[in-house]
Amino acid sequence: MSLRVLVAKVGLDGHDRGIKVVARLLRDAGMEVVYTGLFQTPETVASAAIQEDVNVVGLSMLSGAHMTLAPLVVQALRERGSEIPVVLGGIVPPQDLDELRDLGIAAVFGPGASAEEIVRTITDIVTLSA
Repeated sequence: MSLRVLVAKVGLDGHDRGIKVVARLLRDAGMEVVYTGLFQTPETVASAAIQEDVNVVGLSMLSGAHMTLAPLVVQALRERGSEIPVVLGGIVPPQDLDELRDLGIAAVFGPGASAEEIVRTITDIVTLSA
């Protein structure tokens, strides 16, 4: 089974080099990757994830809006009846990690996360949620 991952930039964060690197490493690991592009809303990400029938949503946030926008993506998915797991990568202060998990974020990847860690964690999350 090939895993399908939707990666997205939510909000006004225009820095997309990191998400493109992650998309490539996921693709190199054998996953199918859908990249929605910059400046997405939580609603467009949720709709695309459901339409594309993905196994996991990966968000990239460098703007500091992770405490607001990431939970809104989870909420938009749940409102549509979807239990697709959501992971987050970017600059996230350690004090935000527990609250993000409580708000439904399955995993958080900070600067320096290895390709192996990202691939393994996403694979584990999808396996556990299946």
